[in-house]
Amino acid sequence: MNAASLLHLLQFASPALPIGGYSYSQGLEAALEQGLVHDPPSAQAWMRRCLHEVMAQWDAPIFWRLLRAFAARDTAAVAAWSECYLASRDTAELRAETVQMGYSLTRLLAELGVAEPSMLALLGDTRDGRAERAASLPAAFACAVDALDIPHEEALAAFLFAWLENQVLVCVKSVPLGQVAGQRLLLSLRPDLEAACAHARLLEDEQMSNWSPGLSMLSMRHEVQHGRLYRS
Repeated sequence: MNAASLLHLLQFASPALPIGGYSYSQGLEAALEQGLVHDPPSAQAWMRRCLHEVMAQWDAPIFWRLLRAFAARDTAAVAAWSECYLASRDTAELRAETVQMGYSLTRLLAELGVAEPSMLALLGDTRDGRAERAASLPAAFACAVDALDIPHEEALAAFLFAWLENQVLVCVKSVPLGQVAGQRLLLSLRPDLEAACAHARLLEDEQMSNWSPGLSMLSMRHEVQHGRLYRS
């Protein structure tokens, strides 16, 4: 991996990327409200299960397929996998999250001038979430990876790490955990992240699954939860 690709990867996987990732907890705030996450061990258990049972089984494999589809300029596959991901968002909050961040990242790529217009056009205009082809966040991220010539394996690891880092930041702010405890969490989950990457790359289409009813229930409860800090 050359220095330019590494710098691009660091930029687009950073929590400072202005697409609004910090405003979402992806169900974690509801788990905090229910007392399922309340200290470092429970936070670690939550993230480990989500990493292996949700991200490695669905989000990461779809992102991996989108990476290959963009590399092959397979517009049909890009559209199909992005729409499949959107269809898997089984609550209003989770769908709004990926549509909003997908739109924001698409706009950012356009304003920076780093992606081909034909690829950006494929992602569609998702300002109000009612576009015929709304851009999911994994599709927009895969577009950025292709435009910036970032190696796929490193991009997949960064995609999962960005999710994990955001989960840790939610815990640091809301459990609350100290900064050192948050960094300890990240380090302790590194083997799980590496295993999730390897699993996602090898998973066949028929083995993929977004079956996570507990997370879906928490997301629905969050939609009516009072005193929320996060949008999901």
